[in-house]
Amino acid sequence: MIQAERIKKLNEKPLKDGEYVLYWMQSSQRAHQNHALEYAVSKANQIHKPLVIYFGLTENYPEANLRHYTFMLEGLKDLKTSLIQRNIKFLVLKCSPDVGAMELSKRASMVVVDRGYLEEQVEWYKNVLKTVECPFVQVESNVVVPVEVASFKEEYSAATFRRRIKLHIEKFLVLLKEVPLEKSSVSMEIPTKIPEISLDDVDEVLSGLEIDLSVPKTEHFHGGTSVAIKLLEDFVENKLDGFAEFRNDPSMDHLSNMSPYLHFGQISPVHIALRVNDSESSSKDAFLEEIIIRRELAVNFVHYNPNYKNMDALPDWALKTLKEHEDDRRKYVYTLQEFETASTHDPYWNAAQMEMVKTGKMHGYMRMYWGKKILEWTENPQKAFEIAIRLNNKYELDGRDPNGYTGVLWCFGKHDRAWKEREIFGKVRYMNAKGLKRKFKIDSYVERVNSKEP
Repeated sequence: MIQAERIKKLNEKPLKDGEYVLYWMQSSQRAHQNHALEYAVSKANQIHKPLVIYFGLTENYPEANLRHYTFMLEGLKDLKTSLIQRNIKFLVLKCSPDVGAMELSKRASMVVVDRGYLEEQVEWYKNVLKTVECPFVQVESNVVVPVEVASFKEEYSAATFRRRIKLHIEKFLVLLKEVPLEKSSVSMEIPTKIPEISLDDVDEVLSGLEIDLSVPKTEHFHGGTSVAIKLLEDFVENKLDGFAEFRNDPSMDHLSNMSPYLHFGQISPVHIALRVNDSESSSKDAFLEEIIIRRELAVNFVHYNPNYKNMDALPDWALKTLKEHEDDRRKYVYTLQEFETASTHDPYWNAAQMEMVKTGKMHGYMRMYWGKKILEWTENPQKAFEIAIRLNNKYELDGRDPNGYTGVLWCFGKHDRAWKEREIFGKVRYMNAKGLKRKFKIDSYVERVNSKEP
């Protein structure tokens, strides 16, 4: 059953006698445990129509580059295989996602869309809403608890958000039943003037795209739901038990590495949470805190705060204290290029930067240290924020999303409290290299990163 709170009618248009039900897939790039997909299948069966799934591949998504496109296309290729097995046609068109949705909606009985929270995605939905002449329904599938159910406003911290969302987790943490499609659409011909993209050869698709090639693809992570599920199983079987104790230790390997797959909607957070919850591990509560409370706090922030891409989103106390210490003397001041090339005096910071550049993902604890030091070693907080966002969005597979923006802002005081006042940071939480050396075998982390191939 799909909970009613996940379903939102975006208009009140009457059902059309069209050729198919259209599922405009954009944020939930998977066939497994996808509420929007199962809703679309059930509607197609109800009105005895085939289901067509469309994905719009734009060449100019903000700050996306070869690394991001490669990972996403690997996932889309994996997805197409899964959809064919379910007798569903998957159409990838080379265009802005809203443009393709508007054209394909003309022949549709109804349109279903999944839900993203970034301003670019919201703008797409608004554009389609202006022209669509059939029912337009949005189904939320990338969070455990629908964002407006979790809270009706932006939450100040994890503590306030936790109290609210915990009231609803049990209701929404439910396995989704897969519905067979009654009328196959695999062999349907869908006329369109927009170029169609074949997913048979990912490298060939990439060579035909005019995209930013400055960041190479990574060999350390490959996209796709099947890959994500295998990684999850390995984590639950071999790493989960140590998660509570070692998740913050960069010298240990006790992370799930789910964030790139969650970023592209290639795996369901409900599936992840259920799989972990069903285990006997003593670390499962610590992991569920991260996958539900912390992750969905970031979604809450981006949904309710239009300033999520800039420092105006910080709490007043953080803005005030950073302003008061803006002119404090910095022992080190680095340029964007020096940061990007890992040319600081600090081997631990350099290793964190190189891990991100080489692999597409930085250890979570080191990402906090990384952001704090950019604040400390840049001439002012505003420039530091711009550098951190730019590097995070450029190299991380899981940048450019609610958790990416929230994670960077956390380094500047978001979702945190005031601490003891000091130079540069003011009352914003401070981190230093001595803490890394005291808590962890941090030199082994540096050695491991340095030994990695790009």
